[in-house]
Amino acid sequence: MTQSNRILDDFSRLVTDMAGAAQGLRREAETVARGQMERFLREMDLVTREEFEAQRDLAVAAREEADRLAGRLADLESRIAALEAKA
Repeated sequence: MTQSNRILDDFSRLVTDMAGAAQGLRREAETVARGQMERFLREMDLVTREEFEAQRDLAVAAREEADRLAGRLADLESRIAALEAKA
C-alpha cells in the first residue's frame, strides 16, 4: 500500500510541476506576443486618435470654406453675367 501511495504522490507532484511549467510557458508566450504586437504597431506609423481628430477638424473647416467661396464665386459670376447682358 505504501508503494502505491508513493507512486500516486510522485505522479501528483509530476502533474503539479507540469502545470507550473505550462503556466510559465503561457506567461512567456504572452510576453513574446505582446512585444511582437507592440513592435508591429510602432512600425506601422499609425497616428493617435488626437492627431486624427485634429486633421479631420481641419478638413471639415477647409471644406466649409471651399463651399463658402464656391457660393461667393457663383454670385459674382451671376453679377458679371447680368452686367454684360445690360451692356
